[in-house]
Amino acid sequence: MSSRAFVFIIPVIIIAIFWAMAKIEYRNNNDPTRKGYFERNGKVLGIAFIVLVAFWTLFLVGLPYLYMIVESFHPQLPPSKRGGPDDILTIAQYQSFVLSKHTEGINWLHISSLGFTIFVSIVVTALNFCICYPLAYYMAQAGAPQKVRLLMLCLIVPYWVNEILRAFSLRLLLASKGLINQVLMWSGFTDVPIDFLGNNTGLYVGLSYAYLLVMMFPLYNAIESLDKNQIEAARDLGAPWWRIHKDVVIPYAKPGIASGCTMVFMLSAGSLAAPQFLGGPRMLWFTAIIYDFFFQNFNWARGAAYAFILLAVCIALVMLLLRLFKVSLGETIR
Repeated sequence: MSSRAFVFIIPVIIIAIFWAMAKIEYRNNNDPTRKGYFERNGKVLGIAFIVLVAFWTLFLVGLPYLYMIVESFHPQLPPSKRGGPDDILTIAQYQSFVLSKHTEGINWLHISSLGFTIFVSIVVTALNFCICYPLAYYMAQAGAPQKVRLLMLCLIVPYWVNEILRAFSLRLLLASKGLINQVLMWSGFTDVPIDFLGNNTGLYVGLSYAYLLVMMFPLYNAIESLDKNQIEAARDLGAPWWRIHKDVVIPYAKPGIASGCTMVFMLSAGSLAAPQFLGGPRMLWFTAIIYDFFFQNFNWARGAAYAFILLAVCIALVMLLLRLFKVSLGETIR
């Protein structure tokens, strides 16, 4: 049996394991008042939920990732030789990330591209948090209901437009002859246009704008559930505003902060449209390298290896940060 065919057997094994775990847990649970899954949801709705979740998990998430991982351990071969004697397991695709075949030395180009992508994603995550936290706090704790609804509408409406169109619109605004430079020159702030795209300012703005809501909603949901009496008590005891946020609001909203930061970081690191449209000419985004391997060079094995490297680095960094801030993974998805 080929390694690629084995990918389709793995989900079946995982389902069997989880099914057995559920059966064991059900037998060990002696609470007669607790209703079962089908008792709570009904058979029709319960089966529909299971089918939809299984389809989403297996065919849209699990199988593509499993196939990508298996593909990354195969050599680049034409379709006629796939599955033949030359189609063996190898780590050559991962070695190519560290060692360049052209210079026979360290592949600094791709390594630095990965480092730059991770660094920019961290900066964008921090910028999004600084922008969204005051707004989320105002909407959740201080704003009137009418103003909150208006602000929420103003945040959501721009996202009815496709991400590529939004990135292209920002490019038009930030171009040398764009509206922002025209206004700055007309008002006398500068005599020559500022190269927002060349110095990667457009990249930071585009990524921050693209995933603003991903940070906003977890922060708003976490802060909105905070009892206002705790804030009033801290204020009555003479705590300054920064102390209230440091000791009351932020510790309570830590799961929401972790959830928003995790999603913004992962989406930024895997973004393609914003870096392609808004990045400078000397900027090399790691996702663009993966895209070129898949759709320009048709080297799916190496593209899969690079995609798995990016995924592994992002997951490792997220888990490290969650451990440093003492937030469990379960708290970020509750």
